[in-house]
Amino acid sequence: MAKILLEMKNITKTFPGVKALDNVNLKVEEGEIHALVGENGAGKSTLMNVLSGIYPYGSYEGDIIYNGEICRFAKIKDSEEKGIVIIHQELALIPYMTIGENMYLGNERGTAASINWNETYGEADKYLKTVGLEESSRTLIKDIGVGKQQLVEIAKALAKHAKLLILDEPTASLNEDDSRALLELLLKFKKEGMTSIIISHKLNEISYVADKITVIRDGSTIETLDKKTDDISEGRIIQGMVGRELTDRFPKRPHVKIGDVSMEVKNWTVHHPLYSERKVVDNASFKVHKGEVVGISGLMGAGRTELAMSIFGKSYGTGISGQVFMNGKEVTMNTVSDAIKQKLAYVTEDRKGNGLILSNSIKTNTTLANLGNVSSHGVLDADKEYAVADEYREKLKTKCPTVEQNVGNLSGGNQQKVLLAKWMFTEPDILILDEPTRGIDVGAKYEIYCIINDLVAAGKSVIMISSELPEVLGMSDRIYIMNEGRIVGEVDGKEATQEMIMSRILKSSKGE
Repeated sequence: MAKILLEMKNITKTFPGVKALDNVNLKVEEGEIHALVGENGAGKSTLMNVLSGIYPYGSYEGDIIYNGEICRFAKIKDSEEKGIVIIHQELALIPYMTIGENMYLGNERGTAASINWNETYGEADKYLKTVGLEESSRTLIKDIGVGKQQLVEIAKALAKHAKLLILDEPTASLNEDDSRALLELLLKFKKEGMTSIIISHKLNEISYVADKITVIRDGSTIETLDKKTDDISEGRIIQGMVGRELTDRFPKRPHVKIGDVSMEVKNWTVHHPLYSERKVVDNASFKVHKGEVVGISGLMGAGRTELAMSIFGKSYGTGISGQVFMNGKEVTMNTVSDAIKQKLAYVTEDRKGNGLILSNSIKTNTTLANLGNVSSHGVLDADKEYAVADEYREKLKTKCPTVEQNVGNLSGGNQQKVLLAKWMFTEPDILILDEPTRGIDVGAKYEIYCIINDLVAAGKSVIMISSELPEVLGMSDRIYIMNEGRIVGEVDGKEATQEMIMSRILKSSKGE
């Protein structure tokens, strides 16, 4: 019988006005990959923050038993000394420091008086090789992609002699190839005896990699499924997460009459903001109609976000050329304010970095892009601002005690709803949604899809950028395919398949 490495017993954690964890229990065997799944706000990350000492002993009730010993961690350093290392969804790397410096920050090699750089970089290179990263440890973090940064975080954990590795949404920002490589790395570590806990909303990845799956719902443990004895299909996991069977992942859209062209972009070219000789968008042309969802599909780095941001008030790029037509009339949008006036909105993929002010309330964030509508003679009307935010809270079914709550305290799905509310309040005719469901659970995704359907039913136009092909196929009336900055294909949503899209991308890469 396998040894129980970790047991969390009757863990209860309360925040002001909210019981985040209610008597949660978790058992993890040595050498297994154990998945934690649940809707946004279910308590998964909170439980791991309790385990790692981010929420110290005394701030929660219950016991942590690790390697047969009751542990009472006062800080994260205490858990790391036991070999418990957590890698958060938002990577904690400093861009202008080297890989080696990042790996040993707070864990320096040398003496109190000086750092031994030869040992630092020598050790770092050894761990980079272990995770399959060919970069030199002297490379700056800013010069490597997100997939490689995720591997640096894992190498950093290994440098702390991790015995229990906790990964919170490790593939949320990765493309399919990088995601699969990371999962294979976890399986390799498992063969070498390492234990891992993985939190992910990508249920196909969970089914592939996990030995056991614990489902948490509304702060309580629902069940633990064992790959050896239980059904761990996506449908079965979803049933545990949402408390019911979700038969259709994409809500049926009532028949909407596709109207006239609302926006057309012609021969759009954008150069990189730093390397002005490099084209990131190359002569792209597309259009969207009223009452239509247009998907833009492509691999990471294809230029989709750069296309969207450069159209939205030229908020990205240099040397921008081309034409934009709204309702048949050419328009110029040199600033974000110009774009908003033209009834265009852009919902960023980076909700925490560029979309929301996490330290401010839901109320403040909701009205931020349209303060004129909640002001009189330049003075903010606090009552009107509250009423607007509360209206969108009800409309989008945002879970929160009050709109005075800080956005940073919301789950990812509810943060995404606040971001949508912010731009819906500008009353746009055209919404560009960039990765609108990244890092949120299936239940919250379904609610976002319903909002999209409501928007097009009201005659709005939606342009949806997504790295998830099933999402693009499930929601789009038409799909444009991008690769290497160019639009390389256009397909009808009803006829499109994943194979067709990938085939078009690969053919364009070969120059066919």
